[in-house]
Amino acid sequence: MTGTTTDLTRAELEAFWDGWLAVNREAERQGDWRVLAEEYAEDASYGWMYSVDEHFMAVGRDQIRDWAIGIEMDGFDGWHYDYVATVMDEKNGMVVGFWKQRSGIVDDATGKEYEILGIGGSWFGIERQTGGADDGQLKIAWQRDWFDMPSTAHTFMEILKSGKAPDTLLARMKVSGHGVPGHYHLADIPSPVWPPPVEAGLHVRPGPTA
Repeated sequence: MTGTTTDLTRAELEAFWDGWLAVNREAERQGDWRVLAEEYAEDASYGWMYSVDEHFMAVGRDQIRDWAIGIEMDGFDGWHYDYVATVMDEKNGMVVGFWKQRSGIVDDATGKEYEILGIGGSWFGIERQTGGADDGQLKIAWQRDWFDMPSTAHTFMEILKSGKAPDTLLARMKVSGHGVPGHYHLADIPSPVWPPPVEAGLHVRPGPTA
């Protein structure tokens, strides 16, 4: 495991984010998000919640490549995740990106793409790596996503009813449950729901004074 530091400047964080957006656009063009894997630290963690007792978590660059942006994203070719707002915190090495999740499949009734409504986003911890092959580079140390699950289910059902769901998406919809790699019961997840440094209390603000 490599060491990490968070002595980042605003310019460095903005440059990293610009590169991240560029790689995302390439992933969407290819319909394969595995090209994002090298943006993560070797020991990074990436997770989100499906339900109260079903959480996804990938730990390490290989699991992130194979599970988080592999199995979990297969079948979503043509979908795009447009970042519409960004909040940066260079002091703590954090970025929060808010995105809209659009399918690339047009609803004939509205003339617009099927879209998962509600606010979706990703919370990133960016750290400079010390030691190892990535020495000196900025990498994503952890990522946590959130999205509107009821809206996701609704949009998937609307696409199914339209008859426009491609075979790749139909196959992806069958991949669910605790038997899928990276899907855990809450008690078993290998990295906490809150990112490790936050879970450890490193970013707790002082409580209100009397």
